[in-house]
Amino acid sequence: MMLRAGALAALAAACLAGPAGGTERPRVVSLDYCADQYVLALADRDQIAAITSGPGDAHSALRARAEGLRRVRESAEDVLALAPDLIVRSYGGGVRAQAFYARTGLEVHDLGFPRSFDDIAQAIVRAGDALGQEARAAELLAAMQADLAAAAAPGPRPRALYLTPGGVTSGSGTLIHQMIEAAGLENAAAADGASGWVSVPLEALVLDPPQLIITGFFDQPDILADQWSLTRHRVLTDLLARTPAIHLDGALIGCSDWGLAAAARILREETNALPGPDS
Repeated sequence: MMLRAGALAALAAACLAGPAGGTERPRVVSLDYCADQYVLALADRDQIAAITSGPGDAHSALRARAEGLRRVRESAEDVLALAPDLIVRSYGGGVRAQAFYARTGLEVHDLGFPRSFDDIAQAIVRAGDALGQEARAAELLAAMQADLAAAAAPGPRPRALYLTPGGVTSGSGTLIHQMIEAAGLENAAAADGASGWVSVPLEALVLDPPQLIITGFFDQPDILADQWSLTRHRVLTDLLARTPAIHLDGALIGCSDWGLAAAARILREETNALPGPDS
């Protein structure tokens, strides 16, 4: 769902207001690759004490920006040795990380797990505030909104099936579902009543095949399908061979962030570029 204009204006104003007192920007350590994306997108390089992902990590959308930055394991000993002012995390360090680091006197900014584009917008604002990068957060927020606006462009609405290498699809109640809807497409799994993450229903695909397949993470070398994966099943291999497909970079959709809005824009652009049924 695209953010309402009034909500976007309020969020942007909050970003640009800046921190009270004009304090120095904190030196930060990130504890997982999703937190890395927020830090890499928003922080100055000299703010970043260390992150967990590097320039060779295919799952990191901003891996090029990680070139030359120090990498750290999420172990408490390694983090504490860097003496950061701020720790940013999504899932890194485990469920007790925030309480543990609080006992050491370190500030922890927990990104949480955004469940909608509105949640992602709020996460950008909060991260920008924590990092002292309110203006940069406003720019990132505006870019996400522009992607969502482009994703909402008119065009065909095919019945689309999202597919991972392991033969899993995404029903209602997920950010992938919201990405598909933001692009103006019909999520085949949700239309069939699926919610959350479920195995692809092979029988249903035979009876009612999708008009479009959206693949995610097929470009990731560490999560390619093995011989037992459903994507090796003849029903799916035949379906992939005869159905138009849009292949999304797994790094764009692996975290609850603005990459999902960019992916929605790509879905709309590539769907509109597909030949029509009479071509």
